[in-house]
Amino acid sequence: MPELPKELYLSDTVRQGEKRVAELLDIPMHELMERAGESVFSFIQQRYEHCRHVLVATGTGNNGGDGYVIARLALMSGYKVTLWQVGSSQKISGDAKSAEQLFLSAGGKVQEPSAEVDDCIDLIVDGILGTGITGKLRESAESVITTLNKSKCPIISIDVPSGLDSDTGRQLGTAVEATATVTFIALKRGLVTAQARSHVGELLFAGLSIDRAFADHNEPDALLTSSRWLDRLKVRAQDSHKGNHGRLLVVGGGDGMSGAAYLAAAASLRSGTGLLASIVHKSSCLPMRSLLPEAMVSDVEQLSERLEWCTSICVGVGLSRLDWGKNAYEAVMSRAYDVPKVIDADGLYWLAQDDLDARPIENTVITPHPGEAAMLLNCSVKEVEADRYLSIKKLCQKYRCVTVLKGAGTLISDGHKTVVCHAGNAGMATGGMGDVLAGLISSLLAQGYQPIDAAILGSVIHSMAADHNANTYGQVGMMASDVLGSIRHIINRLDD
Repeated sequence: MPELPKELYLSDTVRQGEKRVAELLDIPMHELMERAGESVFSFIQQRYEHCRHVLVATGTGNNGGDGYVIARLALMSGYKVTLWQVGSSQKISGDAKSAEQLFLSAGGKVQEPSAEVDDCIDLIVDGILGTGITGKLRESAESVITTLNKSKCPIISIDVPSGLDSDTGRQLGTAVEATATVTFIALKRGLVTAQARSHVGELLFAGLSIDRAFADHNEPDALLTSSRWLDRLKVRAQDSHKGNHGRLLVVGGGDGMSGAAYLAAAASLRSGTGLLASIVHKSSCLPMRSLLPEAMVSDVEQLSERLEWCTSICVGVGLSRLDWGKNAYEAVMSRAYDVPKVIDADGLYWLAQDDLDARPIENTVITPHPGEAAMLLNCSVKEVEADRYLSIKKLCQKYRCVTVLKGAGTLISDGHKTVVCHAGNAGMATGGMGDVLAGLISSLLAQGYQPIDAAILGSVIHSMAADHNANTYGQVGMMASDVLGSIRHIINRLDD
């Protein structure tokens, strides 16, 4: 199947847009349903050569119609097919009804869902619910989804895993845990962030031969990165010297928190910073100097001098919520408000209490995880995660700066353009990983990248570095410091 496109759309845009494009190209909608079914069945044939018995679970909408097409094609190709109809078949209409009738005419039989998936089943096709579902699922659908998830069979979802909100990536009660999802015509934005990362499995795309025309006539809601975004990295001149590649100041490392400042500083050097200084608590000076001899380390007494010296600032990593941290934050924000900076961790705690009207922040990237985003927006983590796209929009509006909303499917936005990071894995869910990201983005700011570009590229490099490490050693047990060496691997394009 083709490479995933970069454009991401709201599901309603896709539903309305595909009809307009089909009319424009004079393609009947039932033909698109046939193409959708053929694309999924082709994938099954290629990926699951030993599969001989398929269970197709269909609903009453167009996803169910796609399921009937797949069931018919499998039946005609010599597969044994079991088809579960979820919901009354009397509710099926239009092209889906025609697909049902063609399946029955080919000798297919429709069954009521069972409490268990038979051991003889090799593969499950999920066509229960489509992109139109946004509210709580009916009990009958939830029951079948639970049954499918208990099975050890691979599950292929049609367009979107049933029970997942295709706009937000939120699980609507119970959602299918797919092995792979084949989505059509355009990528729905909810397939690449939030809980979708646990339900979509391998994401595949089938344009049904109308995807280019669709993209020409519809504006995307967001963009998805790929490894090709690394092409935006600047080429380093062979006659360059350390003064050409930025002077970064890391302000953090409160009492007992030297590790956070070290991780940010080391990540910035691994990503190309020319010169690095760090202002830390007196108790953190010796650990920092021991861990990172390349850094110029001093306590807060030299902060004013370093604020004049630097070309970018990373503030907040291990800063603390005590008076020392507050005073350091205040000094940075009042004396160097116009210097490009990243505010992370405890810096976000102090930002949440700042008077933004009296002191607006400029040339800034904030990097909250969902808990910090909830603090910044004065809401719950559940509210943040219910719609990450809306949450990052609110953060950009309130703080008027570039925002990186970390998590599964990290979002980056300047309030106008929103980008989703394609890379990353569950091994990154460990302490210190955010410090590495903050240092990486700060390094790119120091090297002259604009805040939105530094935030996007930093997030991509960070996540790809974690993937590189996981591919070598596995996800479980990954430490933030493990990613440091992989940053160098990714940023130098050693896989090209």
